[in-house]
Amino acid sequence: MTLTQLEIFSLVAELQGFTAAATRLGIGQSAVSHAIKSLEQELGVELFRRHQSLVELSDIGQQLLLRARAMLGLANTLRQEAADARGMRRGTLRIGSFGPTSSMKLLPAILQRYRTLHPGIEVHIDEGPDRQVLQWLDERRIDVGFVVLPEERFDTFALMEDQMVALLPTDHPLAERACVELKALCNDPFILTEAGSSEVVGRLFSAARLTPNIRYRCSQLLSTLDVVSRGEAVTVVSEGSLPAVENPGFVVRPLSPRVPRQIGLAVLDSRQASPATLAFIEVARQP
Repeated sequence: MTLTQLEIFSLVAELQGFTAAATRLGIGQSAVSHAIKSLEQELGVELFRRHQSLVELSDIGQQLLLRARAMLGLANTLRQEAADARGMRRGTLRIGSFGPTSSMKLLPAILQRYRTLHPGIEVHIDEGPDRQVLQWLDERRIDVGFVVLPEERFDTFALMEDQMVALLPTDHPLAERACVELKALCNDPFILTEAGSSEVVGRLFSAARLTPNIRYRCSQLLSTLDVVSRGEAVTVVSEGSLPAVENPGFVVRPLSPRVPRQIGLAVLDSRQASPATLAFIEVARQP
């Protein structure tokens, strides 16, 4: 068993295809097939189920994938620590990001400083809903992820705090109030944005024993803003995710009582984090 075989196995599982993995790696499909076949023969199990051009992990393949990613992560850490000992910084950093708050407001400035200090690190960024970033951390698909705190099962590092706010059409009766209670938002059609803090919004209503009238679900905040601006629904979003534009077509009101939201970085285990990951966290926490 080699690290190359494990890298190919992990990539085939991620892309669900031999051809796609070969294209990503810049090698022939036959080389990918040979690596997987050799690994299956050595382990004595079938790692994938083949379905024409697509493949999916077998039950044992799903179990072994987590182990493979853990081994690859440790190998990457060893390489980076050895490179640091030689006075060099080389390696790969995989970042998970969600929503405009992290992807547009936090990450660009952090990356600019990070690349200046560590130009030899290759950075990969995956974007998805907040709950998917947590899943990527669990599956070791990323080294570090932006998350809504608290998250007890990870090692976390706080970065910023904003608040959850009500988003209303400009002519909505609630727009005249200085702040809005959650209960008042249950009377209108509600839109849930799944790209950002959807879990936070769900927990807010559940904790208050309220049920919003969810009529729309949007994967992107821009679609949510458009629906609210047309007067079709109300919603709750994070203040930090909103774009800074004049005459946006909607009204922002704080919730009553105030609901803070804290954003931070999370790693599966800081004791096993690579030098590149720890350096990114250090840069991100700088004022």
